[in-house]
Order: sequence, then C-alpha cells, then structure tokens
Amino acid sequence: MRPVPTTIALLAASFITTSSQAGENVDYRVADEDFQGYFAAAEGQAVDGQPLGTVLIIHDWDGLTDYERQRADMLADAGYDAFAIDLYGAGNRPVEEAARKAETAALYEDRQRMRELTLAGLAQARSEGAAEPTVVMGYCFGGAVILELARSGQADQVLGYASFHGGLETPEGQSYPADTPPILIAHGGADTSIGMDQVSALSEELETAEVPYQIEIYSGAPHAFTVFGSDRYREHADQASWSAFHDLLGQTLGAPSPDA
Repeated sequence: MRPVPTTIALLAASFITTSSQAGENVDYRVADEDFQGYFAAAEGQAVDGQPLGTVLIIHDWDGLTDYERQRADMLADAGYDAFAIDLYGAGNRPVEEAARKAETAALYEDRQRMRELTLAGLAQARSEGAAEPTVVMGYCFGGAVILELARSGQADQVLGYASFHGGLETPEGQSYPADTPPILIAHGGADTSIGMDQVSALSEELETAEVPYQIEIYSGAPHAFTVFGSDRYREHADQASWSAFHDLLGQTLGAPSPDA
C-alpha cells in the first residue's frame, strides 16, 4: 500500500473544521438556463505562477455543495485550477432523498443533456481562465457522469478521468473508444450500493477496449467513503484514493506527485 503524505491528511482535516473558501461562485448560462459553479484558481505549488493543469469536479446527487468547493480549494492549494460544475441549475440543491433521486434519474434518462451540461461546464471553466489540459473527477453520481463523458469521446484536452465511489454501469449500446484517456476507479470494498460485479464488468469492458485504467479497492470502505464528517467517511480510504488521484494528475498533467 502506498504511503499517504501527512500533508494530505492535515490539509483535509483543516477543511473539515473551517468554512472559509479560497475560490468564488461563478454564475453561467447554458442555453436559457442559469447555473452556478465554483472556481478556485491555482495557487500553492503552481510553477512560476502558472497552474499545473485543471481539474473539473462533478458533484454528487445533492448538487454542488460545500463538499465540492472544499475539494476545489484543496486542488487549488496544490497548484491546479479547479472548477466544480453545476448539473442541476442555480439554486437547485435537493435535500430530501426523493428529490435527489428525481434529479439524478432525469439526467440518467437524458444522457445527451448530461453530456451537454458537462461539456458546458468544461467550457465555462476555460472561459474563467482555467488551463486547457484537464482531468475530470466525480463523486458517486458524478462518477457515473465522468464515465459518460469518457465514453462520448467529446471532451477536448481531457487527459484523464477519476471516479470516487461512482456509478459504473455502461448503458446499453455504449462503449469506450480505444483512445479514451486513463481512468482511475476508487471503490469501497464494503460498498453495498455498487457491487463488485459492476467493478468486474467495467474492468472487462476497459480491457476489451484497451483503455488504460486503474481500479483501487479499499477494504471496509462503504459507499461515499470520502465525504468528510459523515458516518460513511473512512480516513484510510479517503487518503489513499486522494493519493492515487494525485498520481493520476502527475501522470497526465506532468505534475509532481505529493509523495515526491
């Protein structure tokens, strides 16, 4: 098991105990609809004042919340431009479980809209000045979205994808292009929402398509194991997956790993 840098643990802990934000909310429009994302510009380890690249963040089923903003700030501190996109619309942050299921179901049933809103978020990030070389990451529902984007082959200058406890099933009739960039799957071994059968099936798909991938399984980690402060949070799995993600950033964007 790779050692996890102490700085990652300390940085994550600091965000659990503070609500301060380094970035800013960004209002934008897609067609005639209003959305609100969050942009955190690179600082910290940026080289000669230039970002190491961009990370596009796709939110969980509750919409863009402080959780995604925290992750964006952590990435900005590591030297990346980070933009958390909005797939639900400005002010639409469902609280009740039924409402969250309805929002995700609507996008699962309209994959074209899912892709269009994701690509619009990517375009908005770049209009804010984010660096073009990009890695796309997503949590839970957002993990399913990043795989949808990967299968589409429509994202320009996206060099990698990462799913954290995300949905893994491929809709009927879809497949991964042979030139799909590397994919990281971070999955909890105790996840009862997304079973190991889905992990195995995705592995077989990616092998057949000859897509480079890495799947990490964390023992004892349930679904949503990265969510700070929740009953499901597992520090060992969060830190290990965050380290694996930084390895992916180093491989794709040419940036140093935090282990270095």
